[in-house]
Amino acid sequence: MIETDTTLPPSIIDVQHLSRRFEDRLALNDLTLTVPRGGVFGLIGGNGAGKTTLIRHLLGMLKAHQGSVRVFGLDPVVAPAEVLGRTGYLSEDRDLPNWMRLRDLLRYTQAFYPAWDAAYAEELRQDFELDPRARVKSLSRGQRARAGLLIALAHRPELLVLDEPSSGLDPVVRRDILGSIIRTIADDGRTVLFSSHLLDEVERVADRVAIIHEGRILLTSTMDQMRESHRRLVLQFRDSTSQPPPLLGMLPRTGSGTEWTYWCAGESEQLNYAAERIAARVLEESTLTLDEIFLMRVGH
Repeated sequence: MIETDTTLPPSIIDVQHLSRRFEDRLALNDLTLTVPRGGVFGLIGGNGAGKTTLIRHLLGMLKAHQGSVRVFGLDPVVAPAEVLGRTGYLSEDRDLPNWMRLRDLLRYTQAFYPAWDAAYAEELRQDFELDPRARVKSLSRGQRARAGLLIALAHRPELLVLDEPSSGLDPVVRRDILGSIIRTIADDGRTVLFSSHLLDEVERVADRVAIIHEGRILLTSTMDQMRESHRRLVLQFRDSTSQPPPLLGMLPRTGSGTEWTYWCAGESEQLNYAAERIAARVLEESTLTLDEIFLMRVGH
C-alpha cells in the first residue's frame, strides 16, 4: 500500500484488519484503511470489490467477523446513535417512503437529528427544485437522489457517506450532486467519503483516493500524489525487440519493434534515470488519469 503523506490530520475513520465473509465468499480480506478528518475521500473499485460492504460496517449495519472499525473513535455497532447522529448517508438505492409527501418526510427525519437545520434544509430544497407537496413515489430518479441528499445534509453532519450517489443519473444531475458535495466541505472539519465506479467524478472532487479490489486496499494517497507517482513513458530502443527489458516500477507495457509504451509507478526523475539504464530514449512522458491508474493496478 502506498502512503506518502506522513502529516495527515487526525482520522475520522479507522479500520484495522477488517474481514467479512458471506457463506463461501470473502467480501473483505484483512482490510485496513484510515480516512483523515476534512476533505473528500474517494473510494473506488469495481463491482463486488467490497465498497458497499465496508460502508455498511462503518454505519454499524454489519459487525466485523475479524478486526476493528472506529468512526469518531467509536464502534458503530456498540454506539450507533452517537455515530449515526453525526453522519449523513446517501445510498445507491435511495430507499425513501413512497407514500410520504416531501414536506412530511423532512419533518419525520428532523425528529431523529437534534442538530437538524430547518433553514438549511429549506435552502437545499429550493436549490434542488423539489416541490414540498410532491409524494416521494412521484419523484423522478434524479429528484429522489436530490431528496436523499437533502436529508443526508440537512443536519450538517461531520461525516457524509455517499455510496454510488450518481448511479443511473444523467450528467446534469450528477454535476448538481457533486456541487453539493463540495459545498458540504466548505466548513472546516467536514469529511466526505465518496464511493463510486465513475472515476472521472472521483478524480474531479477527491482530495485523497483509495483503490479497493477483492476486499483489500491496493493503494491509497492524495489525488495529486497518485497522479505524480504514475506515468506513461514512450521509449525508443536502438534495436527492434519483441520483449523489451523491464523498467523500474513498470506495470503494463505495449508496443512493437523499437518503440514501446510503459505504464509505470514512480517519480519522473527516477523513471527517466531507469530508462537510461536500459539504453532507451524517452520520446514522450505524461501523467495518467485515475481511470488509467485503476486499470493498471486492478488489471482489467
